[in-house]
Amino acid sequence: MNKILRFAIVGCGRIGQRHAEHIANNGALAAVCDIDSEKNLAMASKYKCKTYLGLEEMLQGEENLDVVAICTPNGLHAQHTILVLRAGIHALCEKPMALTVHDCGEMIKEAEKANRRLFIVKQNRFNPPVVAVKRAIDEGRLGKLFSVQLSCFWNRNNAYYENSWKGTKDMDGGTLYTQFSHFIDLLYWMVGDVRHVYSFTGNFNHKGIIEFDDNGVVTLEFYDGTIGTINYTVNSFGGNMEGSLTIFGEKGTVKIGGQYLNELEYQNIQDYKIENLPPGNPPNNYGQYQGSMSNHDKVYENVVNVLNHAGVIATNGFEGLKTVEIIDKIYSSAKVIA
Repeated sequence: MNKILRFAIVGCGRIGQRHAEHIANNGALAAVCDIDSEKNLAMASKYKCKTYLGLEEMLQGEENLDVVAICTPNGLHAQHTILVLRAGIHALCEKPMALTVHDCGEMIKEAEKANRRLFIVKQNRFNPPVVAVKRAIDEGRLGKLFSVQLSCFWNRNNAYYENSWKGTKDMDGGTLYTQFSHFIDLLYWMVGDVRHVYSFTGNFNHKGIIEFDDNGVVTLEFYDGTIGTINYTVNSFGGNMEGSLTIFGEKGTVKIGGQYLNELEYQNIQDYKIENLPPGNPPNNYGQYQGSMSNHDKVYENVVNVLNHAGVIATNGFEGLKTVEIIDKIYSSAKVIA
């Protein structure tokens, strides 16, 4: 008989609300926490659960929590995750895992010491065309991979950053951390680890608004010899344009496209064809802009499967660390264009 898992959320903003919806379908939301009392009271009222203003107070409560979802600003992920793990509770951390490789390592060590699970949210892995292409690569359908091209062409206007932690170096970290870490994760997941990086970045359209880059061009050499490029921007005029990954191999070429890696736009594979893809979920809709495909239902199904049926974590702490490591290599190597 399945145990009904008891969840809590720290961070009751937009992504926290998304988590609450799926927790309600996969377990019980027992408590929520946010320094903004209006936000946490609204969520607690909707889901009939306990509310707290501080994470440590919530962790000392009597809700008998199984899992805490960390939905706070990027710069707080490590601190909050470590507090949860030290309390003997499993942690589900939103992307990015943290803003430094060191912090990711500390999170992994704390999970090991506490003998608790550390889940990292990477919902783009569940996009139907992504699942199909990953399977084709793993089965050797594309043969040796030669090169990859990742295009991240989105829009984030000035209003997106107003009165927010977004755009700050210490809480946001950079465009690759907040907007495109899911895309970087797929490069690692599909192609492998990165040996060398060369990059150019700049802030062309958000000067005085954000403390880092709003676009960049990156070249990559993977350990297996594959080469690649990343072109990213949040300056696509008027709205999101494209989120795509094109892969060239000795036996085939594929392109996953759409605005957020939601469509199989091209395939030409020797003696093989990807067919009958199921429809994907719509993107996360945040009013003025859209994010990645909303696959948090799959994330929570995986959490339940792991904790109740000894399933395999869809994205573990090591993989979350690798995404941060690649982004760190990109930013560390960058020549900043004024």
